[in-house]
Amino acid sequence: MLASLQGKEVTIHFIDGTCASDGVLDQIDDKYVKYLTQYQTLVIPITSIRTVSIDIKEKQSNRVGFAP
Repeated sequence: MLASLQGKEVTIHFIDGTCASDGVLDQIDDKYVKYLTQYQTLVIPITSIRTVSIDIKEKQSNRVGFAP
């Protein structure tokens, strides 16, 4: 399943509630995932990953302020 996301920009959510975003899944094997961001390379054990999400559409932000 993860192999289909290789080379795509994803967000990884961990079992402790933290996440890593704006990175690309570089390499995947049966124990580890290599995740590249602009600033660092992360080697992540698969057992620490809760979910992997991919953004398919940019989220619309709410307008702030009052309309006339």
